[in-house]
Amino acid sequence: MLAGLFAGVAAFLVAYLLGESKVDAAIAIEEAGHIAAGHDHGEEAPVSRALQATAGLGTGVLLYGVALGGIAALVFCFALGRIGRFGPRATAALVTGGLFVTVTLVPFLKYPANPPAVGDPDTAARRTALYLLMIALSALLAAGALILGRRLAPRLGNWNASVAAGAFLVLAVGISYAFLPGINEVPADFPATLIWQFRLASLAIQTALWTTFGLVFGHLAERALVPAVAPKEAVLPTS
Repeated sequence: MLAGLFAGVAAFLVAYLLGESKVDAAIAIEEAGHIAAGHDHGEEAPVSRALQATAGLGTGVLLYGVALGGIAALVFCFALGRIGRFGPRATAALVTGGLFVTVTLVPFLKYPANPPAVGDPDTAARRTALYLLMIALSALLAAGALILGRRLAPRLGNWNASVAAGAFLVLAVGISYAFLPGINEVPADFPATLIWQFRLASLAIQTALWTTFGLVFGHLAERALVPAVAPKEAVLPTS
């Protein structure tokens, strides 16, 4: 949980520095569109934008980091000693990298994040369901690739088995991308540069989250699970 808290702090800093300006720009475009269409009612938001960008963002990201940290710790406990002869720090790095690819990168490449002004509110539930489905499929395929690699290792060796498992995962993810419906609700007049800046900022936030967690958790796991080497006692000369 402590590593997840550190990861949440890192993600919050990246989100505040890189992401919030893109959100403000998207909201400004959305409000300008409402004014042009004559839909501006002059109502104040229940929660100010400044509060959303600071306390709201910080609370949400910290809770997210702690929750993901707890899940990653459970996966680490299961993986330690079962995925090869790796120490706690190396296992933490492998688990963190695997979770980043499975939970973040694979779903992101199919359904990338969009700023607030993009997307039809009526399809929000469908878009959320498809994104969660992609995460579930990614996790199942990653587990299948891991099992396949372990089954092939005695016959092919660790390296060839890992290559075969990786090829299976890439192929299976590609098939999933092909069969799952795509979503493109970006308005034609919305700046493409802002879209991609927001998406890259979103990916940077996740990268900061998982990288920080992997480094901190690996350090803590190494300290907790690897016994410290006691210094050699000085040999006193005997008379």
